[in-house]
Amino acid sequence: MAAAFIPASSQPFKLILGSSSVARKHILAEMGLEFEVMTADIDEKSIRRENPDELVTVLAEAKADAIMSRLNISDYQKEGDRPTLLITSDIEFHGIEKPTTKEEARQFLKGYSGSHVSTVGSVVVTNLTTGKRLGSLDKAEVYFHDIPDEVIENLIDEGVVFRVAGGLLLEHPLTLPFVEAVVGSSDSVMGISKDLANKLIQDALSA
Repeated sequence: MAAAFIPASSQPFKLILGSSSVARKHILAEMGLEFEVMTADIDEKSIRRENPDELVTVLAEAKADAIMSRLNISDYQKEGDRPTLLITSDIEFHGIEKPTTKEEARQFLKGYSGSHVSTVGSVVVTNLTTGKRLGSLDKAEVYFHDIPDEVIENLIDEGVVFRVAGGLLLEHPLTLPFVEAVVGSSDSVMGISKDLANKLIQDALSA
């Protein structure tokens, strides 16, 4: 059974989202969480691992470390203050990263058409007050109907495909009609699993 989400009105902690992703901000807002946003600004391409599970874990941890390096951690350890949590994440589409050219984006999107893609996402929650850090993985698969060339070209011209892993924005109105099925959670594919994030937040707050 999925854990109950924590309503913002009774949120007993402060939360920092270590991402500028619109989808991740939307997901946390849907969970009823109040949060501020900080970005890691790391060179993700400089961090390489052969194993996708290991890569997303290392990247999510590197994002947390980069943000923490710019903070005065003692400010978050004052007695009597609400604890502060930092949540970071990363997602890989079967080893496919953000497309860098129109041709690459076209190749990715045509590869999804009438086929499927596997995703693995890592979520890391760091309690800045106690130093406790927890992380875990969430996997999903997305199956697609045939995606018309016209739709693919419209997505490329819009430019949004260059800002997301795999060039795939699942919730985009041009993409969504061609999603046949999602095995796993759609929010995981969009950037962060609600159930996993909520579990890690609760665990990070426990002694």
